[in-house]
Amino acid sequence: MPTYDYECDACGHTMELFQSINDAVKRKCPECGKLKLRRLFGTGAAIVFKGSGFYQTDYRSESYKKEAAAEKKAVSESKSKDSGTSDSKKSSSTDKKSSSSGQSKD
Repeated sequence: MPTYDYECDACGHTMELFQSINDAVKRKCPECGKLKLRRLFGTGAAIVFKGSGFYQTDYRSESYKKEAAAEKKAVSESKSKDSGTSDSKKSSSTDKKSSSSGQSKD
């Protein structure tokens, strides 16, 4: 349950009241008895995210998302080009393993 700040417009009395969100707003001042009490807008309690599931990058701007998508596309294209050279590296390492075991692919 939140704490609300109240101020009386008639006498200037201020107070904090711990009440449910569903409770009605108080109108009668406990000091002067007039119906001039009003609830103030305060800073309130900030939202606190606890846990490891919230990251700064979860809520990025649209321009950042577009740049990230373009970069991701460029990286995937370069990987597909590099895959031809990495296949030859893989085959040469496979040849070395098979020749060291006494078998050759020839």
